[in-house]
Amino acid sequence: MLICFTSKNHTLVSEFTFQGFASFCEHQFTLFIMFFALYMLTLAGNIITVAIISLDHHLHTPMYFFLSVLSASETVYTLIIIPKMLCNLIGLSQSISLAGCATQMFFFITLAINNCFLLTAMGYDRYVAICHPLRYTVIMNRRVCLQLVWGACSIGLIVAATQVTSVFRLPFCATKVAHFFCDIRPVMKLSCIDTTVNEILTLIISVLVILVPMGLVFISYILIISTILKIASAEGRKKSFATCASHLTVVIVHYGCASIAYLKPKSENSKDEDQLISVTYTVITPLLNPVVYTLRNKEAKDALLRAIGRKLS
Repeated sequence: MLICFTSKNHTLVSEFTFQGFASFCEHQFTLFIMFFALYMLTLAGNIITVAIISLDHHLHTPMYFFLSVLSASETVYTLIIIPKMLCNLIGLSQSISLAGCATQMFFFITLAINNCFLLTAMGYDRYVAICHPLRYTVIMNRRVCLQLVWGACSIGLIVAATQVTSVFRLPFCATKVAHFFCDIRPVMKLSCIDTTVNEILTLIISVLVILVPMGLVFISYILIISTILKIASAEGRKKSFATCASHLTVVIVHYGCASIAYLKPKSENSKDEDQLISVTYTVITPLLNPVVYTLRNKEAKDALLRAIGRKLS
């Protein structure tokens, strides 16, 4: 039930309603089946990835440590958004309390930014492995790896606290969120007052947490490619490129979607286009990790086969 209060000529709400995929009302059950299947694949893939890396000592390296943390982060990230979206699609619950919305936004921002900086850490790991192979184990020691993960998580928590505080200090008059989860811009649009300052803050933060890590990753890859091209043997070049291809694929999709979603002008895309972009980075991208890193990675596939072999024997 929607509860409203009146204060200083504003009607303040305590509950929001998701409009979700209202434009596709005739296809909501089809969307439910499709997203549910993708969600199950994402959960299974990421959980299997974390389990394999934890159990197989051959994968106890910095690269797979970062991958296991990323997979765990992506698992929680999808748990924050997709179950509620699936409930909305079949009409079970389309409302969310103000506190629930703030909580969802906080964890969404924390984990999204954490994932951005984890991908940057993975890019740095590949740079050290290829450009400084003899010093790799010294540079990428356990302490450095933990510091990089802690740094990524800390940045996410600080930015999330800043964003959520700024958004939920606004008075809200409207109640219908034109989205399937509590994203920053759709919630700000419900405010009774001008949100220009909040929009500027969101843009500055988006530039810092998207373009800065993306720039660092691409600088790493410029240095990596220049080093690979100096390798004499064709086999050596091919092997080096193969170790980077999976990470680069995920980086392009992840940062590409984030850039389109948060760095474009407010009115450039329609609501349906915005939702399509959001589906890509909330449903599709988390599925990329187990597919790209595990199914296309020989070491991970071998570890999976060893685990299955032990289970069967």
